[in-house]
Amino acid sequence: MLNVYADFCEKVLAIPVIKGQKTEKEKFAGAKETYTIESLMHDGKALQTGTSHNFGDGFAKAFNIQYTDKNNTLQYVHQTSWGMTTRLIGALIMVHGDDNGLVLPPEVAPVQVIIVPVQQHKEGVLDKAFEIKDLISKVARAGIDDSDKMPGWKFSEHEMRGVPLRLEIGPKDIEKNQCVLVRRDTNEKLFVSLDELSEKVPQILSSIQTDLLEKARAMRDQKTYTAKNMDEFKTLCDNTPGFIKAMWCGDQACEDKIKEKTGATSRCIPFEQNKISDTCVCCGKHAKHMIYWGKAY
Repeated sequence: MLNVYADFCEKVLAIPVIKGQKTEKEKFAGAKETYTIESLMHDGKALQTGTSHNFGDGFAKAFNIQYTDKNNTLQYVHQTSWGMTTRLIGALIMVHGDDNGLVLPPEVAPVQVIIVPVQQHKEGVLDKAFEIKDLISKVARAGIDDSDKMPGWKFSEHEMRGVPLRLEIGPKDIEKNQCVLVRRDTNEKLFVSLDELSEKVPQILSSIQTDLLEKARAMRDQKTYTAKNMDEFKTLCDNTPGFIKAMWCGDQACEDKIKEKTGATSRCIPFEQNKISDTCVCCGKHAKHMIYWGKAY
């Protein structure tokens, strides 16, 4: 399930994740193991984006949950627990949002393209806008704002709502057989022939989806630091919010001490280990694991 989580976050929500296992201290109480995906928000805070727990038969024994096996013998069931929660909505906002509001990845945007007719009171503009909507609805989730509000108001409204792509069409555009496409993520304006819309719109939406993931990954990597001793660790915690990669001996006493001194907790033991040094960042003894640490919500 952890790989399903990771694929969903990265391919659909455009949120990069670190896959790994929780320490004994941070795992779900009563579980044999807890596996996690961890993400970094724009402010450098870590977020446990999803977890999957292996309960073994511990809870089955506690609640007497049994089944009869093929030998007609009672056995305790082995259980897992997994699920994603509404915290992902918060993650989506905190990873991609900007000063103008939401920025939604096209894969999850209810409206992928919003059509805004400019000078819609002029003859033929609204008709052309609805004609375009019918056309691109075959390749994207399209909406049209034909309210009486001014175009500038509409632009700001749909920016705030995070619509990935805005399509502007007015009398001069109709004369030139073109429209203006504006990307929410970059504010880039593109002049596109109406004859090419069915081809261009999916391409641009795909580019936005990819670029949002890469931008988020670059932000995470930029805010991921390395510490080899406690002085470095504490300085990073105090001055540069983000992930800190540091070695750990496996002793919970060191884990507790790091939290006490810095406020940072172990986020996960990543499956992909990158050896930073041979010694624990806290006690200086032989290290067993490289850990992602961070201050979290």
